[in-house]
Amino acid sequence: MKEKQINVEEKEITGKPGFLMLLIGIAGILLSLPCFVLPAVLRLPVVVIVLGAILGAVLITGGVLILCGLHVINPNEALVFALFGQYYGTIKRPGFYWINPFCGALNPTVKTHVVSGNGGISYTSLSKKISTKILTLNNEQQKVNDQLGNPIEIGTIVIWQVTNPTKAVLNVENYKSYLSIQCDAITRNIARCYPYDTNDDDEKTLRSSTQEVAEILKKELQEKVENAGITVLEVRISRLAYATEIASAMLQRQQAAAIIDARQKIVEGAVSMVDMALQKLSENDIVELDEERKAAMVSNLLVVLCGNKDAQPIVNSGSIY
Repeated sequence: MKEKQINVEEKEITGKPGFLMLLIGIAGILLSLPCFVLPAVLRLPVVVIVLGAILGAVLITGGVLILCGLHVINPNEALVFALFGQYYGTIKRPGFYWINPFCGALNPTVKTHVVSGNGGISYTSLSKKISTKILTLNNEQQKVNDQLGNPIEIGTIVIWQVTNPTKAVLNVENYKSYLSIQCDAITRNIARCYPYDTNDDDEKTLRSSTQEVAEILKKELQEKVENAGITVLEVRISRLAYATEIASAMLQRQQAAAIIDARQKIVEGAVSMVDMALQKLSENDIVELDEERKAAMVSNLLVVLCGNKDAQPIVNSGSIY
C-alpha cells in the first residue's frame, strides 16, 4: 500500500537572545575550573573534592551544551529544526539566537557525485542553510521535437525563490535539483505542443509567441514545485533555434519564403502603378493607345518595376511600327 506524504504546516519560532546565552555558557565553563582546582589546592576532604569534580563536570557540560545551541541567521536565510524526529519550528528572522541544543537543524543536502572508474557513483554530502534570496536557474539548452517533429534547441531561465523553507527541507531531498529536473520536463512537454514556426499568422508558435509560451511554462512549473516551497517569479526562453542538423535546410526554406513574399509585394505594387499610369494617360488625353500599344507599355513597365537590375533606357527615333 502506497503511503501518503505528510505535509507539515510551517511554524515560525524565535529563539532566546544569543548573546545572553553565550555569556551564560562561557560563565559556566569558567566556573567549572575552580570546582576542579580549589578543593585539591585547599586540601579539603575527599568527599568535597569528589563533589567539586561532579559540580565542575556538570557546569562544563552545561556550558558546552549551551554553546552548541547558538545559531546565527543571516538576512534572507532560514533554519528548520527537528526535536527527536519531530518537526520543531523554523527561524526566518536574521539575528543571533539560542535554540534547544537537542534540536537538530534540518539543512538541505547538496549532493555532488563523482563517477568512479568502474562506472559506480559515490556521493559526498554538504550541508548549508536555506537561502530565501531571489535566485536564477539557467537551465541548459536541450534538444526536443516541436509539434511538427522538427528537432529544436531550447533553453530557459527561471527566476525563483524559496518561500516555505519547511517544505523545501521536509518534502524533497534537494529542492534545487528538484526544480531543475521539473524545469527540464516542463520545457520538453510544452515545446512539443507548439510548432517552431508556421505560415499561419493566427497560430501560436514558439518563435512568435515567446511571451505566451513563457507564461504557460511558469504556470506549469509553479504547480510542480509548489510542494517544495518554491515560488516561480518568472520564466524566460533564453535560446530557441533549429537543431544543427536541419538548421541549414530550414534557413533555405525561410529565405525562399521571404523571397516569395517580397516578390508578391513587388508585383502587387507594380500592377497598381501600371494601372495608375494608364488611367492618368487616358484622363489627361496625353496619348491615344490602342490595345497593342497598351500591352507593350504594360510589359515594359512591369519589366522595369519588377526587375532586379536598373533598366537601360532605349531611345526610339522612329515609329513603333
